Amino acid sequence: MKALLPIALALLGACATVPQGPDPIRLKFPAMRTFAAESPGPATRPNSEIALDFVDLAFRMESGRELPRLTRFEGPITVRVTGQPSPSLRVDLETLLSRLRSEAGIDITLTKSATANITIEPVPTRTLQRVAPNAACFVVPRVTSWTELRRARGTPTLDWATLQTRETAAIFLPSDGTPQEIRDCLHEELAQALGPLNDLYRLPDSVFNDDNIHAVLTGFDMLILRAFYAPELRSGMKEREVAARLPRILARINPRGERAGGRIPSSTSRQWIEAIETSLSNRSTEARRRQAALQAVDIGRNLGWTGTREGFANYAYGRLQLGNDASLALGAFTTAGRAYRQTPITRIHTAHIGVQLAAFALISGDADATIAITKEAIPFARSHQNAALLSLLMMFQAEALDLKGETDAAMAVRLDSLGWALYGFGSREAVIDRLNEIASLPPQTGTN
Repeated sequence: MKALLPIALALLGACATVPQGPDPIRLKFPAMRTFAAESPGPATRPNSEIALDFVDLAFRMESGRELPRLTRFEGPITVRVTGQPSPSLRVDLETLLSRLRSEAGIDITLTKSATANITIEPVPTRTLQRVAPNAACFVVPRVTSWTELRRARGTPTLDWATLQTRETAAIFLPSDGTPQEIRDCLHEELAQALGPLNDLYRLPDSVFNDDNIHAVLTGFDMLILRAFYAPELRSGMKEREVAARLPRILARINPRGERAGGRIPSSTSRQWIEAIETSLSNRSTEARRRQAALQAVDIGRNLGWTGTREGFANYAYGRLQLGNDASLALGAFTTAGRAYRQTPITRIHTAHIGVQLAAFALISGDADATIAITKEAIPFARSHQNAALLSLLMMFQAEALDLKGETDAAMAVRLDSLGWALYGFGSREAVIDRLNEIASLPPQTGTN
């Protein structure tokens, strides 16, 4: 399940009146831009550490419930799309299937047959969230349509733990989502339909993490899926059997990971997870969400956590303080950035923090700091294929260049952002809204 966690712009609620946006005719919107079928990068951690991650991903669910056996599809896998998919869905699905074949070694193809193993059905967001209020999209076993899902709710049919092997599954994603939202759902939900059902907040390099930092399947994710479908494994194996075979499997498929230095990860407490989930829930009040995020920060600090969990708790707390207490928000983002800078693996995490810090810098009128922040973050947003994040960073950079009087350079960057923004935000109107919001951040001089 992919949680709802939209990108937030910093401090917009505290800004002056939003000015009229750039003239859309002058901007000359280009065609929507998309990414090639490329990996954000290979898995970089030692195999000994990855093996522990595999076991926790394959034999636990997000709720903490243990799974009694390994399950996967046995044999070639087919995927079909039903309903009224957007044009971008089919393109992105073909790109994803190509990556799964080449990087994970999975025999998976697109079909029109009603007997496909995996069905992808777009559903209106409001309809989808009546079933899963905090989910952007989700996957379930043993059904092939939304109608079947509704009939099966509350029955063992949808219980992954009762599977002996995987035969059919259905992915439900928003029919009215932006191209990036739909693509991100495809990546996470198809990966879970094929392999791990768990998400681990400790993982710095994976979509199997409810922090939603990664937009597309990473090299680590593809390695996990390649191991999942290794010939040495089969459906029905117990945890101890799989754990015993993993070292040789990983040595074969990931020889670069055969080195010392792997760490034994600490478990993430249920109390911390519940605090984070409350902080992200639209069903809680803003005050309760801020309180829960601060609780997660305190729990992590008391346990001595560093890295992704420290960073994400502070990131969540900072976002919830936007428009409430600017100094607390900035402090939380600064702490999150420091946590994420401990290792190169979390460079994309620092890019997410960069959007927030760029907004603070722009509000203060510090064009040079804004440009420095965005220049560092843009390559990471691009390599990790996050068009929404990439376009926002470029918009901030353009506004900072305007602030310095470099109007030609500013317009060039702004125009370059638009194709990515269309993919990330879905429409010209939504893109112009983002441009207007960012244009409202710098100190206003003179009169309109």
